Order: sequence, then C-alpha cells, then structure tokens
Amino acid sequence: MADNTKIEWTDATWNPITGCSIVSPGCTNCYAMKLAGTRLQHHPSRAGLTKDSKAGPVWTGEVRFNAQWLTEPLKWKRPRMIFVCAHGDLFAEGVPDEWIDQVFAVMALAPHHTFQVLTKRPERMRGYLSVDPEILRDRWYKSVPAGKWPVSVSEAHAAIHPHASDDMRALYNRTQPVFPLPNVWLGVSVEDQARADQRITILLETPAAIHWMSAEPLIGPVVVNPWLDWVVAGGESGRNARPMHPDWVISLRDQCAAAGVPFLFKQWGEWHTAAYRTTDEEPVFRQFTTFDQWVNKASTWINGGICLDRTGRQLKIGGDFMRARDEGTFPVTIMHRLGKKAAGRMLDGVEHNGFPVGRAA
Repeated sequence: MADNTKIEWTDATWNPITGCSIVSPGCTNCYAMKLAGTRLQHHPSRAGLTKDSKAGPVWTGEVRFNAQWLTEPLKWKRPRMIFVCAHGDLFAEGVPDEWIDQVFAVMALAPHHTFQVLTKRPERMRGYLSVDPEILRDRWYKSVPAGKWPVSVSEAHAAIHPHASDDMRALYNRTQPVFPLPNVWLGVSVEDQARADQRITILLETPAAIHWMSAEPLIGPVVVNPWLDWVVAGGESGRNARPMHPDWVISLRDQCAAAGVPFLFKQWGEWHTAAYRTTDEEPVFRQFTTFDQWVNKASTWINGGICLDRTGRQLKIGGDFMRARDEGTFPVTIMHRLGKKAAGRMLDGVEHNGFPVGRAA
C-alpha cells in the first residue's frame, strides 16, 4: 500500500486484504498477481498467495487480512482518494463478511476521504450491501475493537451506530449516519462487452453514492450504460500485454460525452502507433481500408508493428488478411509496441481526466 501512487485516477492505495483468484480474461496478466509471485513473494502480506505456472505466478484463491494496514486511512488527515484493495478484491470468494465489516467501519469513520472500490464480483457486493442499513451499521460499529484503533469505541458509536444520540454525535463532531456511505464509490472492472453485460446491471442494483466502471485492460469493445457516474479506461501494460484497438477507447470516450458521464483515459499501455502526421507531427494510426491497399502498402507501413482487424483480431499471414476481406472485417489498423511511457495517455491530442462530483478535496 502507499500514501501516494502513480495510478492516474487515485491518490493512494490501501490493502487491508490481499489475494484473489482468476475469474475472467482481464485477470490473465494481473499486475498484482505477478508482483505477489515475484518481488513480494516473501512479504508476509503476499507469501503463499500465488503458485508457479508456465505462464508465471497465478493466484491460488487464498486471501489474507492485513490488520497492520487496516486503520491507516484514519491516520491520514489530508483528504484523498483511496483505491481499496488494489492488490486483491474486497468481495473475493474467500473474504469473510467480518473482514468486510471492518473495512467499511474504517471508511465510515473517515468521511474526509473518498474510497474507490473495484470488484469483479458484483453479486457478492450487492448481497452484502442489500442487508438492512441499520443491521449493517450495527455490524460495522461492533467490528471496532476497544483500544486498538486510533478512534475510540465511543467515537465509533457516534459516527456509525444508527441509534447514537445527537449529544454523542455533537461530542465527537460527527453527523447523522447516511446510507449508502457518501464517500464510498463502488465500481466494477470490465474488459469486454460480455463482462460489462454481466457486471454493470448488478452494480447498478447495489446501493452506492457513485457507480463506476474501470475498463482496463480494455480487450474488446464496450457499450456504456448511461446510468454510470464515471468511466475509466485503459490499455494493458507489461511483457505479455494485449493491444487495445483505438476504436474501442474512442467509442467509450464518445459514448461518455454523449451521456454526460465523466471519462478518464488512464493509458494506452504497451501498444500505440509509431506513425506521425507530417503536417503537425501528431501520432496517427494507419489503416488498410481494403485488402488491395494492404497488398500495396504492407511492406512500408507495418514496419515491425502488428495488424488488427476491426474486431481486434490480430492478422499475421496472408490468409488472415484474405479471411478478413471475405468476412468484411476491414479496415485493418496498424499498432506498434512502444512501451507504456512512450505510448502515454493522450487520446486525439487530449488528456482526459474526468471525475464525478464529490471527490476528496
């Protein structure tokens, strides 16, 4: 965890729970999974959470509660956006409700922060937050141990418990509890339309101040649900990164603009373009609009890059291009592996940094 981070859409990461399991194609090259099985494999918070495979470290499904980090946000006085369980999933199958109760207790006790939760398991999240709010708040309050947190049990009662008296709240300068917590944003990770269809509807059935979506790694086109409050998108980075077709992220940007949904473009990832316009030196994605154009220009345009048809399928040999012609999947876009830093996060010359209203100051 870190009180500062290079993640573009947050200020800090908080890992009271680590560990996870692979549930969909977006998990294949998970950064947290690779880190847990390499550089951090002997750290107490990660040891034993992965196993070796031919493809590298893979989550075992074991999860770990890191009590030493649980109350860190209560010590941070400056308001900030905090990514919750950046190296795991708060709603993973092996996480008991008692752990989730403690995480929500901390979030309820730190209203000056904005907590950003992402899950690939919205069913569990919906079920947890569909419990009667008074019962939930009572559980959160009871999860606060006496004398072990920076906040006393009495103050926790004033801040969290639904039946705390006005005098008790006034004593600790706490306000009437609100549900859902106004400082907690609940989101789902999606990588393609299938996962968007599975997860977004369930997310929107879950009580939350902000509903959001992280489309990273974006490995397929996605149609945005206009009722989302925020959309983050990005390509994949790392040695085995899959390319993100530019049409997919451009479509997301345009859908968000039409729906009035804030949009943040995090990164291109490893893949971008090595071609530039001669007029203004802006990057441009070259495309073969027809099979004949590929025949005539391939030797000079591809130049070490890869070719993606409009479905995102990579075309490698002549037969692939003939199949794309016959199936009507031209135009074909050329992409080059530049690396995350060189690829950057500009989209048509613009850096997109949209946030929903209500973020931490």
